[in-house]
Amino acid sequence: MTVIQGPWGDLPASTDTVPGPRASGFYPRPRKAAGGIKARSKRGAIGEQWWSRRFIDVLESFGMQSRLARGRNYARAGQVLSLDIGTGHVTAHVQGSRVKPYKVILTVDPLTKPQWHKVERALAARAVFRARLLAGEMPAEIEEIFADCGTPLFPRSARDLSMTCSCPDWGVPCKHVAAVCYVLAEAFDDDPFAMLAWRGKGREQLLAALRGLTGTATDDAGKAGELTDRPLAESVDGFWASGLSPARLRALPSAAAAPADLLLRGFEPPAIEAGGKDLVTLLRPAYELMTD
Repeated sequence: MTVIQGPWGDLPASTDTVPGPRASGFYPRPRKAAGGIKARSKRGAIGEQWWSRRFIDVLESFGMQSRLARGRNYARAGQVLSLDIGTGHVTAHVQGSRVKPYKVILTVDPLTKPQWHKVERALAARAVFRARLLAGEMPAEIEEIFADCGTPLFPRSARDLSMTCSCPDWGVPCKHVAAVCYVLAEAFDDDPFAMLAWRGKGREQLLAALRGLTGTATDDAGKAGELTDRPLAESVDGFWASGLSPARLRALPSAAAAPADLLLRGFEPPAIEAGGKDLVTLLRPAYELMTD
């Protein structure tokens, strides 16, 4: 569980709480919140990484642009007081125009154990993906892996994401929900594994599962393995063939895009030192030189 807590308690009264008539286009101004979680983005889009932008794209696909704009203003003003990311739910408190903060809950269905097992095996079967995750990185193609397993990583529509708020606003998403989504996107920027924890698998659980899998059970590996079961003399003509169709070969990720020391960072470093330096530090220049 990931908790981002703003130090809020008794909030001072504000002179900016007099509501205006909604029919005239005026809205109650929120009370000023002390110690809230302010979005880093000061203007334009919120969300720096591809995964946070994908989450925001889902939110913005629901429409209600005026509410989303006010939600961005709330997020940038620090009106979100707390953010708690758990399995299948996000709970937050947002300071609005009333004295008592509103409670916001975002709910998604976490993946089941069989679904996670299928995703883990698919990730472990791709050496680059496995190494990137073990190194603490989030490969862009992970969304495709989830989709191929029949378990989309992000909510696809409003039906896949439940959004509730204790405010009296009838609209969904209200500005308080929108503010929480924007702050949540920046939390995903800081820790992409929080996004996976929301779907039911925390960082350490996922990495432990990947370390224990070899990925030899995939269809692609099975096709390649058919060649090795035959005597070499009978396999000379197709020795260098992958067993994959040209379309599947083109779909494979390029290893050239991976950092030179990715494999070094993806495994537990051995307890070996030389000259006061660990083995990974000593080997990194050699990996970079070979890549060049």
